[in-house]
Amino acid sequence: MGVKYSNKINKIRTFALSLVFIGFGIMYVGLLFKETMWLMSIFMILGLLSVTLSTVVYFWIGMLSTKTIKVVCPNCGKPTKLLGRVDACMHCNEPLTLDKDLEGKEFDERYNSKRYQKNTENQK
Repeated sequence: MGVKYSNKINKIRTFALSLVFIGFGIMYVGLLFKETMWLMSIFMILGLLSVTLSTVVYFWIGMLSTKTIKVVCPNCGKPTKLLGRVDACMHCNEPLTLDKDLEGKEFDERYNSKRYQKNTENQK
């Protein structure tokens, strides 16, 4: 059984959504300390910061998503967005690349790192 790949945009969106739920959870914990106003206020502010950070992350990935390359997945036939040299289909998680040097190679997300790109350029 192969490794399960995931699209980078979906990973970041999932992280942002989890920040919303974590923030609400922190605020609910703050309600347990109604008698101690300063402690409840700290939990409410921390929860609000988490939700605010989520908004920033959603905005950032939305702006980044507009600059991605749109392709049709050869496996499922649905349009998907590629972020970086290698990525996975947003629908079926098929590993995808537009780099001719990486075609046929084992999928590895390290291909997107600047360090890996410099090493491959030095080998040429």
